[in-house]
Amino acid sequence: MASAVLRRRGSVFSGTVSRVLLMAVALVASPPRLGVTAAGAEMRSMSSPDLDWHVVSVASLLPAAVCTPSIAASNSTVLNVVHRHGPCSPLQSRGGAPPHTQLLDHDQARVDSIHRKIAAASTVLDQANRAAKGVSLPAQRGISLGTGNYVVSVGLGTPARDMTVIFDTGSDLSWVQCTPCSDCYEQKDPLFDPARSKTFSAVPCAAPECQGLDSHSCSRDKKCRYEVVYGDQSQTDGDLARDTLTLGTPSDTLPGFVFGCGDKETGLFGKTDGLVGLGREKVSLSSQAAAKFGAAFSYCLPSSPSGVGYLSFGRSAPGNARFTAMATRRDTPSFYYVNLVAIKVGGRTVRISPVVFAAAGTVIDSGTVITRLPPRAYTALRTAFARSMGRYSYKKAPALSILDTCYDFTGHTTVRIPSLALVFAGGTTVGLDFSGVLYVAKASQACLAFAPNGDSTDVGILGNTQQKTLAVVYDVANRKIGFGANGCS
Repeated sequence: MASAVLRRRGSVFSGTVSRVLLMAVALVASPPRLGVTAAGAEMRSMSSPDLDWHVVSVASLLPAAVCTPSIAASNSTVLNVVHRHGPCSPLQSRGGAPPHTQLLDHDQARVDSIHRKIAAASTVLDQANRAAKGVSLPAQRGISLGTGNYVVSVGLGTPARDMTVIFDTGSDLSWVQCTPCSDCYEQKDPLFDPARSKTFSAVPCAAPECQGLDSHSCSRDKKCRYEVVYGDQSQTDGDLARDTLTLGTPSDTLPGFVFGCGDKETGLFGKTDGLVGLGREKVSLSSQAAAKFGAAFSYCLPSSPSGVGYLSFGRSAPGNARFTAMATRRDTPSFYYVNLVAIKVGGRTVRISPVVFAAAGTVIDSGTVITRLPPRAYTALRTAFARSMGRYSYKKAPALSILDTCYDFTGHTTVRIPSLALVFAGGTTVGLDFSGVLYVAKASQACLAFAPNGDSTDVGILGNTQQKTLAVVYDVANRKIGFGANGCS
């Protein structure tokens, strides 16, 4: 199968950010594991052979002020994945990043909306049954966009217009703002103008693509109208349309790509031009791309907002990827579920019964920042992590929004942090990069990047902080999800 990797247009950059090790430590021979860097430099064994540690300089904890892109894959056509508020972002000139408390509060809003959507799934099924009997459905419900903190640039129309859009595995319908627009938010680029594209066409009401939406209506001229109301009450309305989508080079195109051409948007979309959905429904970009590239995609999120990752369509996976089964729930078929069964801290398995994780299941999500765990699992993780950190008597720091286990590294040249690994069904063990262990607001406030759910019945969520630097492979055709170390820097 062909493979296309999404990378922002522009020159191919080189260079990586190297974390500085300022302390020599004893190495303990062991077989390779996911989570060990290419040079093997970050994960070292300290005085006890049972404890693995990240040893990093305090200066490296915060992102650089300049863009530090990764090296592009030589056999791929590419567009970049960049952090919306980082120096690599096309949106960066529009203002700095919001305060960390605001970002984390928005993240909680997204988590709450995911939990509400899953809890209400039986109601949605009831509504679908009533709709079959002629009872109308409410607007399609989307989950809160939260921070929407990773973006890609794609080409839309003929000739192609570059559009900077959020990518989201928790959404299905892709959309951009179009002109004429009755009520649109301010965005970075000019609105997409359908009249200037030779390949644009509106989707009629009778088309299968229209009928397949969770909800739709018909305009007076028989065009299909869509409406998505997100969990934070952000909303997009417009015409369902078709046009050519370009994913890098002119040969990496999807003619007749179905998307929403929005003419009424309100809410927390920032300055982006729209959104591409990577959920499991037929209307998502990943599903529409399957015919050309195969039913699979992968991405890598950079370790820092100053870095660059990628989004790729196709069945190509790194050789070091380890897979676990992709679970499915009938009530929420669009989400990607995995079976998390254990957590390791410093190489030791935390004492948590697998039943705790199995009670509600776990969703992997590109749009949630902080991983959410069942309360009992989080308490056990926090206790084990704090016990390991206690070896070095780091000063405690105040809580940061939803993060309650924080440290002050002021005055330290290097810090030693216990490694964390997630264990999935089938024994797949995924070591986290250092950037996936701590959420660092500043050197004096670095927090364990996990948070508890409010209830044991709430679904767990594997957030994007823990996914950093991993090549995350969604093999939809074979219903499995893979993780490969060192996917990007």
